[in-house]
Amino acid sequence: MIPDALLDKAGHIRDLYARTGLWLVTAESCTGGLIAGTLTAVAGSSAVVDRGFVTYTNAAKSEMLGVPAALIEAHGAVSEPVAQAMAEGALAHSRADVALAVTGIAGPGGGTATKPVGLVFIARARRGGEVLVERHVFAGDRDAVRLATVARALDLALEAVGGQS
Repeated sequence: MIPDALLDKAGHIRDLYARTGLWLVTAESCTGGLIAGTLTAVAGSSAVVDRGFVTYTNAAKSEMLGVPAALIEAHGAVSEPVAQAMAEGALAHSRADVALAVTGIAGPGGGTATKPVGLVFIARARRGGEVLVERHVFAGDRDAVRLATVARALDLALEAVGGQS
C-alpha cells in the first residue's frame, strides 16, 4: 500500500507537470519500480509519465540505460557516478524532460562499512541541464528505506520545476 502522503505528492507532480507540459521518466534499482508505481497510482498520470526503467542488475543498467560496465566496476552500482549515468541514460532512452534515478542498498543485508544499509543515491536530470545527485543514508527496515527514497525522489521531481513538496 502506498502511503497517502506519497500519493498526494504524485498528484501534485501530475498537476504541475501537466500544466508545464513536461514529461517524467524513472530509472530505479533499489526501489524496483516503486517510484513509477506511485506516480502511476494517480489517475491522469499518463499525461506526464513517459516510462520507467527497473534496472535491478548491473547488466540491466548497462543494457537498458547505457551505463558503462567499466563505470559500475570502478565505483560500484551504488555510487554517485552510476546514479548520474542512470539519470542521463533514462533521458537518452525516452522523450522525457526530467529523469529520476535511484540506486542503493535497501537491506536488510548487502551493506558494508563504506556502503551501509540505507545508503541511496538519488539523481535528477533535466534535458539540456545539469544532473543533481544526492547521497542519503535512510534509517529503518527495507520498506522504510524504499519509501524514504520514493519520498525524496518525488520531492526532487517537484523541485525540478519550482514546485513545493
